[in-house]
Amino acid sequence: MAHTHSIPSLDEQFEFTAESKRNLTIGIVAGVVLVGIGAFLAAKGIGGHEHADAAHGAAAHGHEAAHGAAAAGEHHYKWTTRLWANVWLNSIYFTGVAVIGMFFIAYNYLAQAGWSAVFKRIPEALPAFLPVTGVIMLITFFVAGHDLFHWTHEGLYEVGGPEYDPIIAGKKGFLNTPFFLIRMVLYFAAWYGLWRVVRKFSLQEDLEGGTEYYEKSIKYGTAFLVIFAVTSSTSAWDFVMSIDTHWFSTMFGWYTLASWHVTGLAVITLIVVSLKEKGLLKAVNASHLHDLGKFMFAFSIFWAYVWFAQFMLIYYANLPEETIYYRERFSGHGGIYQAPFFVNLFLCFVFPFLVLMTRDAKRTPIILKIACWGIIVGHYFDFYNNIMPGAVGEHGGWGPIEFGMILIFACAFIWSVSTQLTKANLIPKNHPMLEESLHHDI
Repeated sequence: MAHTHSIPSLDEQFEFTAESKRNLTIGIVAGVVLVGIGAFLAAKGIGGHEHADAAHGAAAHGHEAAHGAAAAGEHHYKWTTRLWANVWLNSIYFTGVAVIGMFFIAYNYLAQAGWSAVFKRIPEALPAFLPVTGVIMLITFFVAGHDLFHWTHEGLYEVGGPEYDPIIAGKKGFLNTPFFLIRMVLYFAAWYGLWRVVRKFSLQEDLEGGTEYYEKSIKYGTAFLVIFAVTSSTSAWDFVMSIDTHWFSTMFGWYTLASWHVTGLAVITLIVVSLKEKGLLKAVNASHLHDLGKFMFAFSIFWAYVWFAQFMLIYYANLPEETIYYRERFSGHGGIYQAPFFVNLFLCFVFPFLVLMTRDAKRTPIILKIACWGIIVGHYFDFYNNIMPGAVGEHGGWGPIEFGMILIFACAFIWSVSTQLTKANLIPKNHPMLEESLHHDI
């Protein structure tokens, strides 16, 4: 018979040490230095880019008109566009990881699942980063939205004008700056606001016990799921798909949600395993790890299913306005996105599928950590492939700007999560499902 844990043994506090803060600060500073170096190198070579692109623009005016947004305005490229595109990319990526923390909590509340109670503080800590990415995205759009989003150019909507684009003009009711900004603010306000409510209930439950706050959390968690069912798709259209304004996919919302979800699961699992290795979360057992491993395994397959379904339908139809999206990523822009294209497929599906296939693998911390890192890196490539070709085209690549930006955002995210983990006991001692979670066995 499983041993029943006493309440005192569940007192675990996470300490955000001065050494950890120092290391994260060093990481952020190193990231800023790398971005500075990358910006200096990019600015130094701007003259050559301008002349080459201007010549290309003059020679290929007719080609641009034929191929729309994919080619239009390419000669207007500025080196700062790559910098802001990286800011946007990392903001989207970490926004997804953060909001999935709330998504995980919400569907566990709705299902009245007990197994995850012992580590619910981990996903509960992730959404605290949403205001950071939300503000950064607003600033980025105001500063560089004209460079990143082709649909913001006013000339596209002037009937009879030289830049008039009937396809983009037909989307003006949805793709216009005021409505776009309103939607962005509403996304973050709804996601963060509902998290704050559920987080407050969770902390009060620790102090007072009972089932009142648990039942309220179910209601607000359900409300979040209803809202997220819509906003997860519409935000994907806004933040990612609208960069390639001419192209669209009815599956893109599901695709982005699948990518965000499995990345969030990998981050949650990685944090749980890391804390357990530090002697915390003693109540988490092999069965909890097994279930987390099954989640990652299952949703890696789900992501691959959506990826293939979207790709296969476009490939089979062979319509130029649809296939251009994949052609750009597979063989366009000098082939610079071909390697990330295949790395993405390998790390997001093949690797976790093979690594997490067996029961023992899902219960082994080191294997789980390897799978988590593969998924986390793989889905960064996923968003890189979705954003960069449309945002910077042939000027993309990997250099100090890319690595520095990743370092800045990752360290800031870890700082945010660590701060949240210090604000409550790591195990919710008065959670109604705690006893079930303590005895979880599969």
